Amino acid sequence: MSDRPTEMTDAERDAALATIDGWTYDPNAKAITKTFTFKDFSEAWGFMNRAALLAEKMDHHPEWFNVYNRVEVKMTTHDADGVTSWDIDMATAMDGFAG
Repeated sequence: MSDRPTEMTDAERDAALATIDGWTYDPNAKAITKTFTFKDFSEAWGFMNRAALLAEKMDHHPEWFNVYNRVEVKMTTHDADGVTSWDIDMATAMDGFAG
């Protein structure tokens, strides 16, 4: 993807968040966040692999932290200084990867 999106307005972001389950906005980080819990490490790692492949394709990478079966994800678009459509797209895809 070549054109970088711009930061969503508060109303746009809130409307988009209403369409994805379990994601919340962190105003201090200017990011959306969610914690995924899987049955074991292998399942968590598989989720991260699928998300990583999409992240590379989009050139848009999550901030995440993994311990055993838990993956904490933070999505923001640093060069837009906040949440953009790319973050919502990645969040939606990650929800699908998590099943």
